Amino acid sequence: MTELNHEFSAAANVSASEALFHLTEVFYSRTDTRGVIRCGNSVFHRVSGFEWDELLGAPHKIVRHPDMPKGVFQLFWDQLKAGKPIGAYVKNRAKNGRYYWVFALASPIEGGYISIRIKPSSDLLQKVSAIYERLLQREQSEGLSPAKSAECLLEMLEDIGFSNYEAFQSTAIATEQQVRVRQLGRTLSPLQQRFLEMSHAIDQVQNEATELTEAFKSIRTVPMNMRIIASRLESAGGPISAISVNYSQMLEDMSTWVTTFVDGDNCVFARIRNAILSSQFLGFVYGIEEEMAELLQTLDYNYPDSLDLKAEANLIEAHRRAYISETARALSDVEQEAKRFGRSVLDMKRYVTGLSSTRMMCKIESASLSDSGAALSGVVDQLDAGQNEIEERLSRVVELNSVIQSNTAMLRSLL
Repeated sequence: MTELNHEFSAAANVSASEALFHLTEVFYSRTDTRGVIRCGNSVFHRVSGFEWDELLGAPHKIVRHPDMPKGVFQLFWDQLKAGKPIGAYVKNRAKNGRYYWVFALASPIEGGYISIRIKPSSDLLQKVSAIYERLLQREQSEGLSPAKSAECLLEMLEDIGFSNYEAFQSTAIATEQQVRVRQLGRTLSPLQQRFLEMSHAIDQVQNEATELTEAFKSIRTVPMNMRIIASRLESAGGPISAISVNYSQMLEDMSTWVTTFVDGDNCVFARIRNAILSSQFLGFVYGIEEEMAELLQTLDYNYPDSLDLKAEANLIEAHRRAYISETARALSDVEQEAKRFGRSVLDMKRYVTGLSSTRMMCKIESASLSDSGAALSGVVDQLDAGQNEIEERLSRVVELNSVIQSNTAMLRSLL
Protein backbone atom coordinates (compact mmCIF):
# COMPACT_ATOMS: atom_id res chain seq x y z
CA MET A 1 0.00 0.00 0.00
CA THR A 2 2.88 2.37 0.81
CA GLU A 3 4.37 1.75 -2.64
CA LEU A 4 1.01 2.43 -4.30
CA ASN A 5 0.58 5.70 -2.39
CA HIS A 6 4.08 6.71 -3.42
CA GLU A 7 3.24 6.05 -7.08
CA PHE A 8 0.06 8.12 -6.83
CA SER A 9 1.98 10.94 -5.15
CA ALA A 10 4.66 10.89 -7.83
CA ALA A 11 2.05 10.99 -10.60
CA ALA A 12 0.28 13.92 -8.92
CA ASN A 13 3.57 15.83 -8.64
CA VAL A 14 4.27 15.30 -12.33
CA SER A 15 0.81 16.48 -13.39
CA ALA A 16 1.19 19.61 -11.27
CA SER A 17 4.57 20.52 -12.77
CA GLU A 18 5.31 22.45 -15.93
CA ALA A 19 6.83 21.07 -19.12
CA LEU A 20 9.52 23.63 -19.81
CA PHE A 21 10.62 25.05 -23.13
CA HIS A 22 12.57 28.14 -24.15
CA LEU A 23 11.31 31.49 -25.46
CA THR A 24 13.21 30.88 -28.68
CA GLU A 25 11.25 27.71 -29.35
CA VAL A 26 8.13 27.93 -31.48
CA PHE A 27 5.54 25.16 -31.90
CA TYR A 28 4.14 24.26 -35.28
CA SER A 29 1.39 21.88 -36.32
CA ARG A 30 -0.89 21.41 -39.28
CA THR A 31 -4.24 19.64 -39.17
CA ASP A 32 -6.92 18.71 -41.64
CA THR A 33 -10.39 20.26 -41.49
CA ARG A 34 -11.41 17.84 -38.71
CA GLY A 35 -8.47 18.85 -36.49
CA VAL A 36 -6.46 15.68 -37.12
CA ILE A 37 -2.71 16.27 -36.90
CA ARG A 38 -0.92 15.91 -40.23
CA CYS A 39 2.39 17.52 -39.37
CA GLY A 40 4.29 18.92 -36.42
CA ASN A 41 7.74 20.24 -35.66
CA SER A 42 10.43 19.14 -33.21
CA VAL A 43 9.26 21.46 -30.42
CA PHE A 44 5.71 20.10 -30.54
CA HIS A 45 7.02 16.53 -30.59
CA ARG A 46 9.48 16.97 -27.72
CA VAL A 47 7.40 19.09 -25.33
CA SER A 48 4.19 17.08 -25.83
CA GLY A 49 6.10 13.88 -25.04
CA PHE A 50 4.19 11.81 -27.58
CA GLU A 51 5.89 9.60 -30.13
CA TRP A 52 5.48 10.57 -33.78
CA ASP A 53 3.17 7.64 -34.45
CA GLU A 54 1.00 8.80 -31.54
CA LEU A 55 0.80 12.40 -32.78
CA LEU A 56 0.38 12.00 -36.52
CA GLY A 57 -3.18 11.00 -37.32
CA ALA A 58 -4.43 11.87 -33.84
CA PRO A 59 -6.91 14.67 -33.09
CA HIS A 60 -5.18 17.82 -31.86
CA LYS A 61 -7.16 17.57 -28.63
CA ILE A 62 -4.71 14.82 -27.64
CA VAL A 63 -2.79 17.63 -25.89
CA ARG A 64 -5.87 19.36 -24.44
CA HIS A 65 -5.63 20.07 -20.72
CA PRO A 66 -8.73 19.47 -18.54
CA ASP A 67 -8.25 22.95 -17.03
CA MET A 68 -9.25 24.52 -20.35
CA PRO A 69 -12.87 25.73 -20.59
CA LYS A 70 -14.82 24.42 -23.56
CA GLY A 71 -15.93 27.95 -24.39
CA VAL A 72 -12.41 28.88 -25.47
CA PHE A 73 -12.34 26.13 -28.09
CA GLN A 74 -15.89 26.97 -29.18
CA LEU A 75 -14.74 30.51 -29.95
CA PHE A 76 -11.54 29.15 -31.50
CA TRP A 77 -13.36 26.91 -33.96
CA ASP A 78 -16.10 29.44 -34.70
CA GLN A 79 -13.45 31.88 -35.93
CA LEU A 80 -11.54 29.29 -37.94
CA LYS A 81 -14.65 27.91 -39.62
CA ALA A 82 -15.59 31.47 -40.53
CA GLY A 83 -12.28 31.68 -42.40
CA LYS A 84 -10.67 33.98 -39.84
CA PRO A 85 -7.35 33.60 -37.98
CA ILE A 86 -7.44 33.56 -34.20
CA GLY A 87 -5.03 33.94 -31.30
CA ALA A 88 -5.67 32.45 -27.87
CA TYR A 89 -3.93 31.46 -24.65
CA VAL A 90 -4.09 27.68 -24.34
CA LYS A 91 -3.02 25.40 -21.51
CA ASN A 92 -1.90 22.04 -22.91
CA ARG A 93 -1.04 18.73 -21.28
CA ALA A 94 1.97 16.58 -22.19
CA LYS A 95 1.78 12.80 -22.33
CA ASN A 96 3.30 12.50 -18.84
CA GLY A 97 0.67 14.87 -17.37
CA ARG A 98 2.80 18.00 -17.20
CA TYR A 99 1.20 21.23 -18.37
CA TYR A 100 2.50 23.99 -20.62
CA TRP A 101 1.00 27.31 -21.69
CA VAL A 102 1.21 28.63 -25.23
CA PHE A 103 -0.17 31.59 -27.11
CA ALA A 104 -1.58 29.87 -30.17
CA LEU A 105 -2.05 31.51 -33.56
CA ALA A 106 -4.24 29.41 -35.84
CA SER A 107 -5.19 30.15 -39.43
CA PRO A 108 -7.29 28.44 -42.09
CA ILE A 109 -5.41 27.09 -45.11
CA GLU A 110 -6.55 24.97 -48.03
CA GLY A 111 -7.50 21.57 -46.65
CA GLY A 112 -7.17 22.45 -42.99
CA TYR A 113 -5.44 24.71 -40.52
CA ILE A 114 -1.97 25.67 -39.34
CA SER A 115 -1.08 26.60 -35.79
CA ILE A 116 2.04 28.42 -34.60
CA ARG A 117 2.53 28.78 -30.87
CA ILE A 118 4.91 30.86 -28.77
CA LYS A 119 5.69 30.83 -25.06
CA PRO A 120 3.60 33.46 -23.24
CA SER A 121 5.45 35.45 -20.61
CA SER A 122 3.51 38.68 -20.07
CA ASP A 123 1.32 39.63 -17.10
CA LEU A 124 -1.72 39.18 -19.33
CA LEU A 125 -1.33 35.40 -19.04
CA GLN A 126 -2.14 35.55 -15.30
CA LYS A 127 -5.30 37.55 -15.94
CA VAL A 128 -6.45 35.15 -18.63
CA SER A 129 -5.60 32.12 -16.49
CA ALA A 130 -7.83 33.50 -13.72
CA ILE A 131 -10.64 34.09 -16.23
CA TYR A 132 -10.33 30.52 -17.52
CA GLU A 133 -10.48 29.19 -13.97
CA ARG A 134 -13.70 31.10 -13.23
CA LEU A 135 -15.18 30.11 -16.58
CA LEU A 136 -14.43 26.43 -16.02
CA GLN A 137 -16.10 26.61 -12.60
CA ARG A 138 -19.20 28.10 -14.22
CA GLU A 139 -19.22 25.43 -16.92
CA GLN A 140 -19.17 22.75 -14.24
CA SER A 141 -21.55 24.34 -11.72
CA GLU A 142 -24.07 25.83 -14.18
CA GLY A 143 -23.82 23.25 -16.94
CA LEU A 144 -22.97 25.90 -19.53
CA SER A 145 -22.98 24.79 -23.15
CA PRO A 146 -19.78 25.55 -25.10
CA ALA A 147 -21.60 28.31 -26.99
CA LYS A 148 -22.88 29.91 -23.78
CA SER A 149 -19.44 29.56 -22.21
CA ALA A 150 -17.94 31.40 -25.21
CA GLU A 151 -20.41 34.25 -24.61
CA CYS A 152 -19.38 34.38 -20.96
CA LEU A 153 -15.72 34.49 -21.98
CA LEU A 154 -16.35 37.55 -24.13
CA GLU A 155 -18.16 39.23 -21.22
CA MET A 156 -15.24 38.49 -18.88
CA LEU A 157 -12.75 39.92 -21.36
CA GLU A 158 -14.91 43.02 -21.68
CA ASP A 159 -14.78 43.38 -17.89
CA ILE A 160 -10.97 43.72 -18.06
CA GLY A 161 -11.10 46.32 -20.83
CA PHE A 162 -11.46 44.56 -24.20
CA SER A 163 -14.41 45.64 -26.33
CA ASN A 164 -14.39 42.41 -28.37
CA TYR A 165 -12.28 39.33 -28.98
CA GLU A 166 -10.48 40.91 -31.92
CA ALA A 167 -9.25 43.70 -29.64
CA PHE A 168 -8.11 41.13 -27.09
CA GLN A 169 -6.18 38.89 -29.48
CA SER A 170 -4.49 41.84 -31.17
CA THR A 171 -3.38 43.28 -27.84
CA ALA A 172 -2.31 39.86 -26.58
CA ILE A 173 -0.08 38.96 -29.51
CA ALA A 174 1.54 42.41 -29.51
CA THR A 175 2.09 42.29 -25.74
CA GLU A 176 3.56 38.78 -25.80
CA GLN A 177 5.88 39.56 -28.67
CA GLN A 178 7.11 42.76 -27.02
CA VAL A 179 7.96 40.91 -23.80
CA ARG A 180 9.45 38.00 -25.73
CA VAL A 181 11.85 40.02 -27.89
CA ARG A 182 12.90 42.12 -24.90
CA GLN A 183 13.75 39.03 -22.83
CA LEU A 184 15.66 37.56 -25.78
CA GLY A 185 17.63 40.77 -26.31
CA ARG A 186 16.04 41.31 -29.70
CA THR A 187 14.03 44.16 -31.18
CA LEU A 188 10.66 44.27 -32.85
CA SER A 189 10.66 44.50 -36.61
CA PRO A 190 10.05 47.98 -38.10
CA LEU A 191 6.64 46.70 -39.25
CA GLN A 192 5.64 45.59 -35.75
CA GLN A 193 6.98 48.79 -34.19
CA ARG A 194 4.88 50.92 -36.53
CA PHE A 195 1.78 48.94 -35.68
CA LEU A 196 2.43 49.48 -31.98
CA GLU A 197 2.83 53.23 -32.45
CA MET A 198 -0.45 53.36 -34.33
CA SER A 199 -2.18 51.23 -31.70
CA HIS A 200 -0.78 53.44 -28.93
CA ALA A 201 -2.13 56.50 -30.74
CA ILE A 202 -5.66 55.09 -30.90
CA ASP A 203 -5.48 54.22 -27.19
CA GLN A 204 -4.65 57.86 -26.51
CA VAL A 205 -7.52 58.94 -28.72
CA GLN A 206 -9.82 56.85 -26.55
CA ASN A 207 -8.53 58.61 -23.43
CA GLU A 208 -8.97 62.02 -25.04
CA ALA A 209 -12.46 61.11 -26.24
CA THR A 210 -13.44 60.01 -22.73
CA GLU A 211 -12.20 63.26 -21.24
CA LEU A 212 -13.82 65.21 -24.06
CA THR A 213 -17.15 63.63 -23.19
CA GLU A 214 -16.71 64.64 -19.56
CA ALA A 215 -15.79 68.21 -20.54
CA PHE A 216 -18.89 68.37 -22.70
CA LYS A 217 -21.08 67.11 -19.86
CA SER A 218 -19.68 69.79 -17.54
CA ILE A 219 -21.13 72.61 -19.66
CA ARG A 220 -24.46 71.05 -20.58
CA THR A 221 -26.11 72.85 -17.66
CA VAL A 222 -25.07 76.26 -19.00
CA PRO A 223 -28.23 76.98 -21.07
CA MET A 224 -30.47 76.32 -18.06
CA ASN A 225 -28.34 78.63 -15.90
CA MET A 226 -28.46 81.29 -18.61
CA ARG A 227 -32.24 81.10 -18.80
CA ILE A 228 -32.53 81.45 -15.03
CA ILE A 229 -30.27 84.50 -15.10
CA ALA A 230 -32.19 85.95 -18.07
CA SER A 231 -35.48 85.71 -16.17
CA ARG A 232 -33.96 87.89 -13.45
CA LEU A 233 -32.11 90.44 -15.58
CA GLU A 234 -34.26 91.12 -18.63
CA SER A 235 -37.73 90.91 -20.05
CA ALA A 236 -38.85 87.84 -21.99
CA GLY A 237 -37.15 87.52 -25.36
CA GLY A 238 -34.12 89.60 -24.38
CA PRO A 239 -30.58 89.01 -25.68
CA ILE A 240 -29.53 86.59 -22.92
CA SER A 241 -32.61 84.45 -23.52
CA ALA A 242 -31.82 84.39 -27.25
CA ILE A 243 -28.22 83.40 -26.54
CA SER A 244 -29.34 80.57 -24.25
CA VAL A 245 -31.70 79.18 -26.95
CA ASN A 246 -28.91 79.32 -29.54
CA TYR A 247 -26.49 77.69 -27.12
CA SER A 248 -28.98 74.90 -26.34
CA GLN A 249 -29.19 74.06 -30.03
CA MET A 250 -25.41 73.97 -30.38
CA LEU A 251 -25.12 71.68 -27.38
CA GLU A 252 -27.75 69.40 -28.87
CA ASP A 253 -25.70 69.21 -32.08
CA MET A 254 -22.58 68.51 -30.04
CA SER A 255 -24.40 65.82 -28.09
CA THR A 256 -25.29 64.09 -31.36
CA TRP A 257 -21.66 64.36 -32.45
CA VAL A 258 -20.38 62.84 -29.20
CA THR A 259 -22.81 59.93 -29.57
CA THR A 260 -21.76 59.34 -33.17
CA PHE A 261 -18.07 59.62 -32.32
CA VAL A 262 -17.63 57.56 -29.15
CA ASP A 263 -20.78 55.57 -28.39
CA GLY A 264 -21.60 52.10 -29.68
CA ASP A 265 -19.86 49.39 -31.68
CA ASN A 266 -20.29 51.27 -34.97
CA CYS A 267 -19.20 54.73 -33.88
CA VAL A 268 -16.38 56.58 -35.67
CA PHE A 269 -13.88 55.79 -32.93
CA ALA A 270 -14.80 52.07 -32.75
CA ARG A 271 -14.44 51.67 -36.52
CA ILE A 272 -10.95 53.12 -36.67
CA ARG A 273 -9.88 51.28 -33.49
CA ASN A 274 -11.12 47.95 -34.88
CA ALA A 275 -9.43 48.58 -38.23
CA ILE A 276 -6.13 49.32 -36.50
CA LEU A 277 -6.30 46.30 -34.20
CA SER A 278 -7.25 44.01 -37.08
CA SER A 279 -4.28 45.15 -39.16
CA GLN A 280 -1.97 44.94 -36.13
CA PHE A 281 -2.96 41.34 -35.43
CA LEU A 282 -2.25 40.36 -39.04
CA GLY A 283 1.06 42.21 -38.95
CA PHE A 284 2.27 40.35 -35.87
CA VAL A 285 1.09 36.97 -37.18
CA TYR A 286 2.95 37.78 -40.38
CA GLY A 287 6.18 38.33 -38.42
CA ILE A 288 5.89 35.17 -36.30
CA GLU A 289 5.11 33.08 -39.37
CA GLU A 290 8.29 34.41 -40.95
CA GLU A 291 10.24 33.21 -37.90
CA MET A 292 8.56 29.81 -38.06
CA ALA A 293 9.34 29.36 -41.77
CA GLU A 294 13.01 30.01 -41.06
CA LEU A 295 13.06 27.55 -38.15
CA LEU A 296 11.51 24.81 -40.25
CA GLN A 297 14.40 25.08 -42.68
CA THR A 298 16.73 23.85 -39.92
CA LEU A 299 16.41 20.09 -40.19
CA ASP A 300 18.50 19.07 -37.17
CA TYR A 301 15.96 16.65 -35.74
CA ASN A 302 14.99 13.06 -36.32
CA TYR A 303 11.77 13.56 -38.27
CA PRO A 304 9.84 10.66 -39.74
CA ASP A 305 10.25 10.18 -43.49
CA SER A 306 6.57 11.04 -43.99
CA LEU A 307 7.16 14.68 -42.98
CA ASP A 308 8.53 17.13 -45.53
CA LEU A 309 9.54 20.12 -43.42
CA LYS A 310 10.78 22.12 -46.37
CA ALA A 311 7.37 21.76 -47.96
CA GLU A 312 5.81 22.94 -44.68
CA ALA A 313 8.14 25.95 -44.66
CA ASN A 314 7.07 26.76 -48.21
CA LEU A 315 3.43 26.42 -47.18
CA ILE A 316 3.94 28.90 -44.33
CA GLU A 317 5.80 31.29 -46.62
CA ALA A 318 2.94 31.19 -49.14
CA HIS A 319 0.46 31.80 -46.33
CA ARG A 320 2.59 34.67 -45.08
CA ARG A 321 2.57 36.28 -48.53
CA ALA A 322 -1.21 36.00 -48.55
CA TYR A 323 -1.24 37.78 -45.20
CA ILE A 324 0.76 40.61 -46.72
CA SER A 325 -2.16 41.24 -49.07
CA GLU A 326 -4.66 40.95 -46.21
CA THR A 327 -2.63 43.36 -44.09
CA ALA A 328 -2.51 45.84 -46.97
CA ARG A 329 -6.30 45.63 -47.29
CA ALA A 330 -6.66 46.14 -43.54
CA LEU A 331 -4.44 49.22 -43.79
CA SER A 332 -6.72 50.56 -46.52
CA ASP A 333 -9.57 50.27 -44.02
CA VAL A 334 -7.48 52.21 -41.50
CA GLU A 335 -6.83 54.95 -44.07
CA GLN A 336 -10.50 55.19 -44.93
CA GLU A 337 -11.53 55.35 -41.28
CA ALA A 338 -8.78 57.89 -40.51
CA LYS A 339 -10.22 60.20 -43.17
CA ARG A 340 -13.72 59.74 -41.75
CA PHE A 341 -12.25 60.35 -38.31
CA GLY A 342 -10.62 63.60 -39.46
CA ARG A 343 -13.84 64.88 -41.00
CA SER A 344 -15.72 64.11 -37.81
CA VAL A 345 -13.24 66.11 -35.73
CA LEU A 346 -13.59 69.05 -38.13
CA ASP A 347 -17.35 68.95 -37.53
CA MET A 348 -16.74 69.21 -33.81
CA LYS A 349 -14.32 72.08 -34.29
CA ARG A 350 -17.07 73.98 -36.13
CA TYR A 351 -19.36 73.49 -33.15
CA VAL A 352 -16.62 74.82 -30.88
CA THR A 353 -16.26 77.89 -33.12
CA GLY A 354 -19.98 78.48 -32.61
CA LEU A 355 -19.45 78.23 -28.86
CA SER A 356 -16.77 80.91 -29.13
CA SER A 357 -19.28 83.29 -30.66
CA THR A 358 -21.76 82.53 -27.90
CA ARG A 359 -19.12 83.06 -25.26
CA MET A 360 -18.20 86.44 -26.76
CA MET A 361 -21.84 87.54 -26.82
CA CYS A 362 -22.15 86.49 -23.17
CA LYS A 363 -19.10 88.58 -22.29
CA ILE A 364 -20.55 91.60 -24.07
CA GLU A 365 -23.90 91.25 -22.29
CA SER A 366 -22.16 90.67 -18.97
CA ALA A 367 -20.13 93.87 -19.35
CA SER A 368 -23.20 95.91 -20.30
CA LEU A 369 -25.08 94.75 -17.21
CA SER A 370 -22.37 96.02 -14.87
CA ASP A 371 -22.76 94.79 -11.25
CA SER A 372 -26.03 93.04 -11.97
CA GLY A 373 -24.25 90.85 -14.50
CA ALA A 374 -22.04 89.11 -11.92
CA ALA A 375 -24.03 85.89 -12.18
CA LEU A 376 -23.68 85.97 -15.95
CA SER A 377 -19.93 86.42 -15.55
CA GLY A 378 -19.86 83.15 -13.65
CA VAL A 379 -21.54 81.44 -16.60
CA VAL A 380 -18.95 83.00 -18.94
CA ASP A 381 -16.14 81.65 -16.73
CA GLN A 382 -17.70 78.20 -16.90
CA LEU A 383 -17.87 78.50 -20.68
CA ASP A 384 -14.22 79.57 -20.82
CA ALA A 385 -13.00 76.59 -18.81
CA GLY A 386 -15.13 74.06 -20.67
CA GLN A 387 -14.35 75.36 -24.12
CA ASN A 388 -10.62 75.64 -23.46
CA GLU A 389 -10.50 71.99 -22.41
CA ILE A 390 -12.56 70.89 -25.40
CA GLU A 391 -10.29 72.82 -27.80
CA GLU A 392 -7.13 71.36 -26.24
CA ARG A 393 -8.43 67.81 -26.43
CA LEU A 394 -9.65 68.22 -30.00
CA SER A 395 -6.22 69.53 -31.00
CA ARG A 396 -4.65 66.48 -29.39
CA VAL A 397 -7.05 64.19 -31.25
CA VAL A 398 -6.09 65.89 -34.54
CA GLU A 399 -2.39 65.28 -33.75
CA LEU A 400 -3.03 61.63 -32.94
CA ASN A 401 -4.98 61.15 -36.15
CA SER A 402 -1.96 62.53 -38.03
CA VAL A 403 0.23 59.97 -36.23
CA ILE A 404 -2.12 57.19 -37.33
CA GLN A 405 -2.14 58.36 -40.94
CA SER A 406 1.65 58.77 -41.12
CA ASN A 407 2.21 55.29 -39.66
CA THR A 408 -0.25 53.84 -42.16
CA ALA A 409 1.78 55.33 -45.00
CA MET A 410 5.03 54.01 -43.52
CA LEU A 411 3.54 50.53 -43.05
CA ARG A 412 2.53 50.40 -46.70
CA SER A 413 6.16 51.01 -47.65
CA LEU A 414 7.27 48.12 -45.42
CA LEU A 415 4.91 45.53 -46.89
